Amino acid sequence: MSTNEALIQKRYANSILEDQRSKSSRSNTLEFHYTAKLACRYIDKDTSVIEIGCGTGYYGVYFADKCKEYLGVDLSQECIKTFNSKIESGQLYNVKALVGDATRLDDIEDSHFDVVMALGPMYHLPADERDLVFAECKRICRNGGIIILAYISKVGAYVKGCLEFPERYPDKKVNESVLNKGVDDVQPDVFFFTMPEEMEQQAKSHGLSVINNVGVDFVFNEKVVNSMNSAQFEAWMQLADYMFESPSCTGLSNHTVIVCRK
Repeated sequence: MSTNEALIQKRYANSILEDQRSKSSRSNTLEFHYTAKLACRYIDKDTSVIEIGCGTGYYGVYFADKCKEYLGVDLSQECIKTFNSKIESGQLYNVKALVGDATRLDDIEDSHFDVVMALGPMYHLPADERDLVFAECKRICRNGGIIILAYISKVGAYVKGCLEFPERYPDKKVNESVLNKGVDDVQPDVFFFTMPEEMEQQAKSHGLSVINNVGVDFVFNEKVVNSMNSAQFEAWMQLADYMFESPSCTGLSNHTVIVCRK
């Protein structure tokens, strides 16, 4: 069980706020857009999918008609309640949602899923507990299956802060928190950061093959992105597409996603 479970529960107690997060602004749509684009490469009508840390089910609803079965698991009872409402109202018969802990998925059988996604737990857990998630994802994934894990880049998160709050960052104390300890300087017990090469090393230590490691919401001032006119935003998306396909740019994304094969 995650040691900061109570803090995570508190963070996501407002399921309505969490449900609106991915579409609350133009800049906030990018994480979902590129994560879904990446996952689509591995999901089809014959694919069984589990998402650990599914929140209120925005990926589950999106992939419902694109896969054979979809199981969402989340620590927050409120988020699962919201997700189940969507399942019922949308008559999503191949989608289920239940409460569970990413570090200990006792109710999930071994080697069942073709695609295992953990799109939240990794950036709420320190390195040793991320190992537990890696182990559980590997256990429930079939041989040859795909594991997709989201995490927060130290550099991407820090540079984003520097761009949006230049009066506060950079700062030597923050260097120690973010760069050396890998924790958020404001909520150090809730948000944990790492780097692409560290995630690749951790994946390989679990016997997984790394297929891809990409950024999904590249660093830029959110206010600037949201204020762009249509032509500017179209040009920005072309640049974002280029960075999404360029591994050398991965660390400059706030949220990043690694794809592994069991």
